[in-house]
Amino acid sequence: MIRPLPLFIGVRYTRARRRNGFVSFISASSMLGIAVGVMALITVLSVMNGFEKELRERILGMVSHATVQGGADGLEDWQALLPTLDQRPAVIGAAPFVNGEVMLTRGSAVTGALARGIDPEREPAVSRIANNLVSGQLSDLSDGAYHIILGNRLAAELGVGRGDAVNLITPEVRVSAAGILPRLRRFEVVGTFEVDMAQYDSSLALIHLADAQRLQRLGDAVTGIRLEFDDLMAAPQRVRTIAGELPGRYRVSDWTMQHRNFFRAVAMEKTVMFIILMLIVGVAAFNIVSTLVMAVQDKRSDIAILRTLGARPATVMGIFIIQGSLLGIVGTLIGTGAGVALALNVETIVPAIEQLFNVQFLSGDIYLISDLPSDLRGGDVWRISLSAIGLSLLATLYPAWRAARTAPAEALRHE
Repeated sequence: MIRPLPLFIGVRYTRARRRNGFVSFISASSMLGIAVGVMALITVLSVMNGFEKELRERILGMVSHATVQGGADGLEDWQALLPTLDQRPAVIGAAPFVNGEVMLTRGSAVTGALARGIDPEREPAVSRIANNLVSGQLSDLSDGAYHIILGNRLAAELGVGRGDAVNLITPEVRVSAAGILPRLRRFEVVGTFEVDMAQYDSSLALIHLADAQRLQRLGDAVTGIRLEFDDLMAAPQRVRTIAGELPGRYRVSDWTMQHRNFFRAVAMEKTVMFIILMLIVGVAAFNIVSTLVMAVQDKRSDIAILRTLGARPATVMGIFIIQGSLLGIVGTLIGTGAGVALALNVETIVPAIEQLFNVQFLSGDIYLISDLPSDLRGGDVWRISLSAIGLSLLATLYPAWRAARTAPAEALRHE
């Protein structure tokens, strides 16, 4: 015989029309269960990968890859340090900044915000804020003009638009003849931005670096220097190199230090989600056990005849391993195809469902990201598919072993 006997009979048993309809139902349900589990797992991990990618890009688009800061009085020698950092081979951008917590008021509207002083010419090299401007441009921020660019939600909360004025109040106070008064300055709104993250759209305001220095009374000092590297993932290593080569005492940090717990939590959630959804595949694999146990009982006479014709126990065992594995492989292929198709089109399907039923699954007021991104990765697809096939193969071992132990005489006694 050209084909191996276990493969030939195992495939034939799988394709044959069963006399026991319940066995056929269990076979179909186990295959469907594996397909649904694999599809759900691929889709969910792709969406979680999409969330992680979007969050990383949006967060790092605002906080930069690394920062170099001075002491409590700020970074005083930044003008001499900036060219040194900017000329390093791995650094593609460097820009000074000044951070300060302030209050913004407009009539009866009052809200807290983070005022960030930036250099309009250098800022595009270390952030993507210029690409997210809804109105105005960074060049509208000029020294001494006291112009301000607000996040779109922050502007909406204050009820202001381009050309309106807002009052900026710093936590420092000044003593005058009228008593102790907070330091206040009127700014003109020259633009708004939107990065689709409530953390920044509702609390960040951009002003010119020199204006921020005057407000914070820093003189010529700044809070620090922001750096952008050519390789995001190499930032920790390059920060350590920079810290070891810089003269003097500086506080150097990278994005993994600032957001380590957040991205670690995302990675842990992906792992836990993989384990939980893999249980769906595991339940379907247990259905394969039930299918094969009933198939072995149904084929006892066939097994006995094969044994009397000289088939070895390993041959009988191989027949049912192949039969069960085929159920798992077919279910995995169906689930993989459906999961890949769904993951590639989830960004289109979800908005269509939201529009059809007039609902919003992710409210921008609650979640960091209001849309549902997807990032399909080939490594995840292979890992899920091979895990599903492995579980299916594992589920066939016990029923196949029981089939191999069938005694021919006992099985044919009542035939």
